[in-house]
Amino acid sequence: MAASSPSIANEPSTRRAERSFRSIVLIAAISMIVLLIGVIVILFLDSRTAIERYGFSFLITSDWDPVFEKFGAAPYIFGTIVTSVLALILATPFAIGAALFISEYAPKTIGGILSFIIELLVAIPSVGFGLWGLYVLAPFMRGTVDPILRNVIGPIPIIGALFKGPTIGQDLLTASVILAIMILPTILSISREIIAQVPRLQKEGMLALGATKWEMLQKAVLPYAWSGIIGGAMLGLARAIGETMAVTMVIGNSSRAITPSLFTPGYTIASAIANQFTEADTQLYFSAIVELGLVLLLVSAVFNIIARLLVRRMNRQPGGAQAQ
Repeated sequence: MAASSPSIANEPSTRRAERSFRSIVLIAAISMIVLLIGVIVILFLDSRTAIERYGFSFLITSDWDPVFEKFGAAPYIFGTIVTSVLALILATPFAIGAALFISEYAPKTIGGILSFIIELLVAIPSVGFGLWGLYVLAPFMRGTVDPILRNVIGPIPIIGALFKGPTIGQDLLTASVILAIMILPTILSISREIIAQVPRLQKEGMLALGATKWEMLQKAVLPYAWSGIIGGAMLGLARAIGETMAVTMVIGNSSRAITPSLFTPGYTIASAIANQFTEADTQLYFSAIVELGLVLLLVSAVFNIIARLLVRRMNRQPGGAQAQ
């Protein structure tokens, strides 16, 4: 009995510590919800003037004339969606391929070095990407990539409409490319970690049955990792949607036309806010700028909901990893 008394004596203090820790993490979780609600409320209150005046037309009209107080966010929404989705399309295949090479093909030393170098991109500030894009990427796109795309793909029906018009280098396509470079490390890091979590026995079992390395990756690794890879891609997309400085410096900021051509200079919601926030000299103009921030939050929420649905659908497929 004497030997068991210390554990009995310590049991109440252990329970108190457990309750205290549970309370702390609960408060932390609730505080995130309160913070989000607070941001939404502040944005709504500051944009209420524009919401009451323009209503739903703010989202579907293209006029943006502070002098005559006509405001419509459709070109900015269009630019945000086009650049973000195209960046995701460009970055995801490279990220998955690099993650597979580092995890399954490269020697451990080389894989570690490659991972470190690629993940260093995260440490580069947005304005650094913007300066590089303005002085290096934009001239390269204008003089090399854009003319090739226009001459090769431009004559093709339907898809050729994406590559029509003059090539100036500062346009939706260049903004998409620089966003793809910026979100690549995020998608790669998460994909590599997810692929590394695939059970070893699952891979060795496929190889023991006579499967090739590619067949093993295709039927044992990727089905298990798809939900995590999609989650990582959506995190990259979230960064692309909200990116400001780099996009502002290379997207052109000179046209509000909604056209299929990726050679069109345009805006995103974030770049429009960055360019015009200090110019808001009237209450209605300021309210319209803040409503852009509210719309950006709405766009991010829509994409996050789509991402959750995609991950849930992948989890239900045979061979998919089940979310915990």
